[in-house]
Amino acid sequence: MNYKMVAKTFFGFEDLLVEELKALGAIKIEKGNRMVSFHGDKGFMYKANLCLRTALKILKPIAEKRVHNPERLYKFVQDIDWSKYMEANDTLAVYATVNSDHFNHSKYVALKVKDAIVDQFRDKTGERPNIDTERPDLTVSVHIAGELCTISLDSSGASLHHRGYRSATNIAPINEVLAAGLILLSDWNKHTDFLDPMCGSGTMLIEAAMIANNIPCNINRKEFAFEKWLDWDMDLYERIEEAILKKVIESPAKFKGYDKAPSAVRKAQDNVKNANMDEFIKIKEQNFFDTEKEDAEKALHMVFNPPYGERIQIDMPEFYSELGDTLKKSYPNTSAWFITSDIEAIKHVGLRPSRKIKVFNGKLESRLLQYKMYSGSKRTKFQQKTD
Repeated sequence: MNYKMVAKTFFGFEDLLVEELKALGAIKIEKGNRMVSFHGDKGFMYKANLCLRTALKILKPIAEKRVHNPERLYKFVQDIDWSKYMEANDTLAVYATVNSDHFNHSKYVALKVKDAIVDQFRDKTGERPNIDTERPDLTVSVHIAGELCTISLDSSGASLHHRGYRSATNIAPINEVLAAGLILLSDWNKHTDFLDPMCGSGTMLIEAAMIANNIPCNINRKEFAFEKWLDWDMDLYERIEEAILKKVIESPAKFKGYDKAPSAVRKAQDNVKNANMDEFIKIKEQNFFDTEKEDAEKALHMVFNPPYGERIQIDMPEFYSELGDTLKKSYPNTSAWFITSDIEAIKHVGLRPSRKIKVFNGKLESRLLQYKMYSGSKRTKFQQKTD
């Protein structure tokens, strides 16, 4: 039986998520703001959690109604038969997002919904579920926009950026969903060699190698919330996992990372090993500014997350100037993409970006920038095309 689901994502990733859902076989896909709704069955919900690289959560709405005060909200939630979704001795967590003139405090809304669920079980059975915000048996999501209240079950649990491979991080590690989205936005063909010249924890490299080899992004994850649901079907999940893994391919692309900090290199190598990607990815202790491209003629694709100056203190003008010089002098025939929130620092790169895409890194408004480095000058390249 098909039903509606909602996949939450970052600003600017909605179109990517639509394309991912189409490729997976979702139906009735509708794009929203930082979310995409779609329809599928239970098996598709399992597949969406396993495979969607740009999704943060997969929610299953179970009830919707207009409410304009706490009493109406409480009654609405009480009218839902919660015994379909949990037992009295199960644990529960409730979280809420609110954009309404009638409700101005999300924690109060979450508390009211929790009370309604707990009171229903106590009235019917004499027992009440306990609250567990760490590893609950059921996580309930409440969304109020104006008067419209939607109650959903969270099928993911912890955010889907928790892939399960990252055991060690450095300062300011990039979110895994953000990394995957930036790679997909960069129009990489998945065959060209991939370099992260400032690889930190190795996240960008791992996500890129998984994309190129069609490996499901959450295959290393320890658990999903739906595994504790009353209708959990382990046989179905295992069949879906097996079918997905049969679609893994072997990309011809090579994956390489540099970092000048020995501790970062060790952590990145550990994470690569955790992701079972060590046969694809090689990481070296190297300062990017001291490197040059190994094969000047061979095409190369870069996506990286340089320091912003937010949590890592550096001389931004000097750093970005050196970044531009290295790309210009040492990396011909390269498509270089990087994300930054320091809009002023971009001026010091000394190159004109081919593309600028607005994205967010957490709450920081940022830009994903592309610099196309040609073999020889742009003028020579143009003349070659027109001759």
